Amino acid sequence: MRIVADENIPYVREAFSQLGDVCLSPGRKMTPETVRDAEVLLVRSVTQVNESLLDGSKVRFVGTATIGTDHVDQACLEERGIRFVSAPGSNANSVAEYIMTALLTLAGHCGRTLAGRSLGIVGVGNVGGRVEKKAKALGMEAVLNDPPLRRTTGDEKYRPIGEIFETDIVTFHTPLTSIGIDKTYHLAGEAFFKALKPGTIFINSSRGGVHDTASLKSAIDNGKLKACVLDVWEDEPGIDVDLLKRVDFGTPHIAGYSYDGKVAGMIMIYEALCGHFGIEVANSIDDFLPRPAVEEVVVDGSGQAAVLEAVNTLYDIGRDDAMLRDVMGVEAGDRGKFFDGLRKGYHIRREFQNTRVLAKDLEAKEILAGVGFGI
Repeated sequence: MRIVADENIPYVREAFSQLGDVCLSPGRKMTPETVRDAEVLLVRSVTQVNESLLDGSKVRFVGTATIGTDHVDQACLEERGIRFVSAPGSNANSVAEYIMTALLTLAGHCGRTLAGRSLGIVGVGNVGGRVEKKAKALGMEAVLNDPPLRRTTGDEKYRPIGEIFETDIVTFHTPLTSIGIDKTYHLAGEAFFKALKPGTIFINSSRGGVHDTASLKSAIDNGKLKACVLDVWEDEPGIDVDLLKRVDFGTPHIAGYSYDGKVAGMIMIYEALCGHFGIEVANSIDDFLPRPAVEEVVVDGSGQAAVLEAVNTLYDIGRDDAMLRDVMGVEAGDRGKFFDGLRKGYHIRREFQNTRVLAKDLEAKEILAGVGFGI
């Protein structure tokens, strides 16, 4: 069996080599020639899997080691009888930890507490649900907006978009869709930003096309937004550097790039492939995750400050922001390559659950446990 895989999927050769001949390729450079003789195609979000890529190929199975699927033409795969699997939830905790880190860091910079503040969560799937849980551990009020879930469950906890406009902070966790009553393309557009109350904090770590770049820049310039955190950008990898200059934290689409999440995504499509071809599963996530570099942290502070201290020991969002801002010194034609290079060479970031925290303050212990640390 010939397997063509994105070279950025961790341990993909080690895990899949028992199943066939593994050929690695840069995700953005996959062509019809690259996949022509492949029976299995393993990708990440940077590869557009469609009729053009698959024309003339032998592909029978496509797996994406990501939670998002908007880069895959599933109708095309179904028409060709190609099995498709993704990795829902694999990096959801990673994204939720990114959001908490951003909020804690912003609050630390301005000396404000997050407790009592309202967080509007647009999209309450695997990621949004975890964001809600962690936000509540910080004492925040979560306002949930997810029209599809409201229709299917009838649960009134999913509120109309109008109630999102009244929250202090808005964070997006939706797929990118361009059609239908729930389309999300440019959902955060001119009308959306005008409807927000002044001084809102805006965060997008879902897909760049969910926000309209021109409208977002205008909302920052006119003071409607107090702060902005972006991990995703329209037209990636060729991002808008003028927007980057305006945001408080900008990162290169790495919110879900915890090492735990990336390996989990790989294992999920590995297990699915084994099941599809009736092959015994021989690997598990424990075979690939190393011991964390930081197994224990001691914090002396109290409350939110102690939580920020523990979080920053494991993840400094300012570091990722600084790395991306170096793109401003790169020639315009090379910025896409620079952006992809940051993602390819991303440092190992482990999730909070791998680290125990020793803290004396009772409030800090409760919050730390709620956001995912061992106590």
